[in-house]
Amino acid sequence: MSDKAVTITISDFEKQVISSTRPVLVDFWAEWCSPCRMLSPTVDQIAEEYQGRVIVGKVNIDEEPELATRFGVMSIPTLIVFKDGSVARKSVGVVPKEKIAAMLDETLGA
Repeated sequence: MSDKAVTITISDFEKQVISSTRPVLVDFWAEWCSPCRMLSPTVDQIAEEYQGRVIVGKVNIDEEPELATRFGVMSIPTLIVFKDGSVARKSVGVVPKEKIAAMLDETLGA
């Protein structure tokens, strides 16, 4: 688990994601998921590089299955970028840092 990304739970999802004035990148993951562990350092790098512009959070699907269901997360890792409370971009599986950065840049520029 990351120390750069915030942990998001169902109880604070509305405040941290839906009501956020900045775009929010949410990493849906699980402890047992090897690809999730592979992607985690990349998500941490993104959190550092986009600090102040984007909020980066993590949702453990084992602890927050309602959130995974709500956003149609069928495979992990799944990255979802929220802007103005809505899903703006989505990516499933391990992706290169450049793809995550492009998703955020497109959202920030939109």
